Amino acid sequence: MEKQAITGFPLRPGDKTLVCRDCGATFVFTVGEQEFYREKGLLNDPQRCPSCRAARRRERSGLPPREMHQVICAQCGSIAVVPFLPRQDRPVYCSSCYDKARAGTSS
Repeated sequence: MEKQAITGFPLRPGDKTLVCRDCGATFVFTVGEQEFYREKGLLNDPQRCPSCRAARRRERSGLPPREMHQVICAQCGSIAVVPFLPRQDRPVYCSSCYDKARAGTSS
C-alpha cells in the first residue's frame, strides 16, 4: 500500500514528511520544493508548515492575521472555512467540492 501524504495524494519517492515547529502538524516537503530550495541556495529544510510560514510572513510584514470565515458548502452541506467574506449571490464550496467543480469546468 502506498504512503499517503497529508493532502491525500500519494507520496512520491524523495518526498519528505516534516513536522512544523510552531503548530506540530506534519506536512510534505515535495521533491519539487526540494529542487526549488536547492536552486535558491537554501541549505536547510523548512521548519514550518505552509500555513505557519504564511502567518509568520504576514506577522513580519506588519499585516494583521488573515481573517477566516466559516461557511456551509453549497454542494455537500459540510462546514468549510474560507479566507474571504462570501457574497450571497455566489456559491461557496469546501475544498473537495471546489476541486470537483473546477475539474468539471476545465474539461
